[in-house]
Amino acid sequence: MVAQISFADTWGLAAIVVAMTLGGILKGATGAGIPIIAVPVIAAVYDVRIAVAVMVIPNLISNLWQIFKFRSSAADMGLCWQLAVFGAIGAGIGTVALAELPSTFLSLCMAAIIIAYILLRVVRPSVQLSMASARKSVAVVSVIGGILQGAVGVSAPAIVTFLNAMKLARPVFIVTVSVFFASMAAVQIPAQIYYGLLTPDIAALGLFAFIPLLGALPVGDWIGRRISPKVFDALILAFLAVLALRLIYAELL
Repeated sequence: MVAQISFADTWGLAAIVVAMTLGGILKGATGAGIPIIAVPVIAAVYDVRIAVAVMVIPNLISNLWQIFKFRSSAADMGLCWQLAVFGAIGAGIGTVALAELPSTFLSLCMAAIIIAYILLRVVRPSVQLSMASARKSVAVVSVIGGILQGAVGVSAPAIVTFLNAMKLARPVFIVTVSVFFASMAAVQIPAQIYYGLLTPDIAALGLFAFIPLLGALPVGDWIGRRISPKVFDALILAFLAVLALRLIYAELL
């Protein structure tokens, strides 16, 4: 049974405000990061299904905003379209199989992939995924990321690792990853409504959660524009490390 939400729960709403503010700052600076902070907090206050459903509207709006803001930096529209199409397909599959996917296995596999990638970057910092190699693997990575987003609300282990390996400049990275996230949210919304996951009350909570997120995005963008590409790359790696540790902790401890 899905937990009931309550707008009279001031502590729960306060936790959501803090989570969305921190997630918004990270997203404004790097282009990703809201779900990894917000989903666990909302799930702790309510439950996992509500957490995934609450995040879908803020995800769509925030990513559309970043697509518009960085639209001139979309260097490869072909890659963006592939990310959008295959990510949307994966998100549809993940939403349908929300209660049945072996999320523990997938989460631990993604954590292992992230750790291996971080170690590779430390040992061989010059490693880079060419555009030709990216085009060959974009469909598989996007579908996996979409399935993770639809099923557990967090797709960064697949897509952020993939895009970071391409060493995209910050504006290009942000618009590219935002296209991916927005396409998945556009599929999740009608699918969640159909399966009764996105109810009017949960949608209202999602709109409420977007308010602190909206205020935090410009702060993150201001921070992101004032750090060097080297620092930005290190920030992404640190984000991935935290993500991997959280996945391991959540599944094994």
